[in-house]
Amino acid sequence: MPMGPYQQEQLDALLMIQQHLRELSAAAASELQAMISDYLDYRSRVAEFLGAHFNGICTEKCYTSRRSACCSRDGIITFFGDVAVNALVSDKQDLHRLEQAIKNPADPAKCIYLSDAGCLFRLKPIVCELFLCDEAEHKVLDQNPAVSKAWEAYKQEKKRFTWPDQPVLFEMLEAFFINRGSTSPLMYIHNSPGLLRIKNNREKFIRESQKDGKP
Repeated sequence: MPMGPYQQEQLDALLMIQQHLRELSAAAASELQAMISDYLDYRSRVAEFLGAHFNGICTEKCYTSRRSACCSRDGIITFFGDVAVNALVSDKQDLHRLEQAIKNPADPAKCIYLSDAGCLFRLKPIVCELFLCDEAEHKVLDQNPAVSKAWEAYKQEKKRFTWPDQPVLFEMLEAFFINRGSTSPLMYIHNSPGLLRIKNNREKFIRESQKDGKP
């Protein structure tokens, strides 16, 4: 079966990133690793939180039953930054499995990255990591205000890396590869009209502040 547009965009981004990573100088590679260090710390803390509070219910509801209801076909939003960060923390075998999964999904009705062993991303897309179904929220968050407050804080912290009302990691990663001649529909911070408006408002505010002599 030929690949659809979603699969092609995912494959093109993955192959493009791998090609650039192979060509990077040691200095540029170190720059990228330093760029993502705070984000990796954030993801580690989120994973620890989810493991402590949701592991039981999520394993029973989705993994054991193999339902993974949230992992719908062509329904997972992967930012270019998601693909880039995952490539930076993956080995060649990990990336080869992703490539093969894109070309030949295990379940045509599910997310192309969903295998019998779970998600094939070493570090799954941030949208997936921060998704909780209604049942999980009810059984955990609704019953424990402290846990709910902590979860809201993690969701707000996500914006430090993805929401371009200030310079953020996912924007910087897109720019890093754009400056090396690449482009991708997954570069939402440089392509999405909504996110571009946020960036433009940010830049307009900076220009007006400078004109008014504000720091």
